[in-house]
Formats: sequence, C-alpha cells, structure tokens
Amino acid sequence: MQNIFERENVDVAWCPGCGNFGILKLIKEVLEDLAVPKQQIVMVSGIGQAAKTPYYVDTNMFGGLHGRALPVATAIKAANPELTVIAEGGDGDMYGEGGNHFLHTIRRNPDIIHIVHNNMVYGLTKGQASPTSQQGFITKVQVSGVSNEPFNPLGVALSLKAGFVSRVNIGNYAHAKEVVKAAFIHRGYALVDIFQPCVTFNKINTYQWFKENTYILDDTYDHTDFDKAIKKAFETMPMPLGIIYQDKEHHATFEEHLRGKDTRPLYQTQHDLSKIQELFNGY
Repeated sequence: MQNIFERENVDVAWCPGCGNFGILKLIKEVLEDLAVPKQQIVMVSGIGQAAKTPYYVDTNMFGGLHGRALPVATAIKAANPELTVIAEGGDGDMYGEGGNHFLHTIRRNPDIIHIVHNNMVYGLTKGQASPTSQQGFITKVQVSGVSNEPFNPLGVALSLKAGFVSRVNIGNYAHAKEVVKAAFIHRGYALVDIFQPCVTFNKINTYQWFKENTYILDDTYDHTDFDKAIKKAFETMPMPLGIIYQDKEHHATFEEHLRGKDTRPLYQTQHDLSKIQELFNGY
C-alpha cells in the first residue's frame, strides 16, 4: 500500500517515536501479505490518537463516535459479508467509552478483526488514566495515583467465550505481525490487544518497560486449551504475549445467523416492495 506520509501536506498527528507508527506499518504489511484488495477492506475507528490510524491507510474507512467502532464494524460486515472489516482504536476508546460494545460484540461473534492500541493512558486528551492504567499511575487528574485494578480485556473476552484472544507488543514486531496475521485468518471475532508506548504522556510504560514485563509464549503452550488460557490471561509481571486462546471449531458468526448463506452486499438483494408498502401503511 502507498505510504501516505510521503504525500505533501499530510498532517501527522502522532509524536515521533509513538508506537502507533509500528502498528500502522504492521496492519498495512499484513493486508499486503494476505493480498487483500484495498476495495475489500473497511477500517472502522472511534476517537483518539490510535483511532486516527485508518486516515493513514489507502483504503475504505469509517470514522465514528468515541467508543462506537464495534457496532458500526458489525453492521458493515453484516451488510457485506465478503468485506474484510477491521475495528481499530485505543484502550480508552475500546475498553472505556466502548466497553459495553466490547462485551456484546464478543457475544455476537461477527467475523471482524478487533485491534486495540493499549498504551495504558489517554493520549489524545493529554494523559489521563485509561481503563488499563496500572495501579499507582500518577497523572494530572489522578494526582494520588490510580486506585483501581487495571481492566483485563483478555480475561473479559475469554469469560464471554471469544474465539480468538491475543496480546502482542509492538516492540517485538516480527512476533506481533505473526499473531495479527493469524487474527485476520481466524473466522469470527478476533481480539488483538497491542502493547504500545505513549512516549509523551506515559513515561512509565515505555518500550523498555514492555520488554522487561512481558514474555512470549513458547511452542509448548497449547492455545486451544481454554482452562490454561484463563490462567494466562490473569498472569501479571511478566504478562504473556501471543495467541492466548483460539477456538478451532467454527461457530456461526453474527452475519451467518442474520443472512444465512447469502453473502451478497445488501444493495444486490431483491425485496418484495408490496411488503415494504404494507409496513409503511401500518403507520
């Protein structure tokens, strides 16, 4: 895909060194490796620095309200099941404002890729604590430090029987790319929680911190074992990276329940106009 930053007059919103650059590169490379035509891709985001990612990818996109990317992505996939749909945003956008949609999207199981930039802080609004901020993290708002335990997206996703649950560190690019590619191939809802530093507003959870406080699951780990996955999801310091859980069995997706075997875009379907008129007459 074309490097949009090579165009003239492109206003780059991210700070030099931001982990968002690596995630942007990763998404584009995976789409190219999988040979997905750009006409068949839709990226959906909400509000935030991470949510600006689709603006830098030469493909279809929908920029919506804060925390509302997932229901839009679910609807787009249902309207045209042949599209590759990516819901993308930050930890605040997806787990805070969008927390309710996070829960119910997993329950519906649409065939979408859910990529979350997890930097443990609100970057767009200048450094407040996010749902995943660590206890004791001091900000201009949380002046005595965060008192709550951080939100555990992996544990929540597994409790709702998500079919693909993973976590990576953008500082380990090759491993992250491998996992993200697997998420794209998975049929059904796929969560990829990506650790990435905010170099301006989070001086604690840096590239070095993520390196020292995570480890990659080795080949002996069975990511199809649900009980083991639950235990891994609650490990802290160090936190595991990789595919935490993947259900190899196919479970009907939201769009399959809704559309059956009909994968045509909605505009290609035919409707009984008399029944539509009957519906209007009822009002």
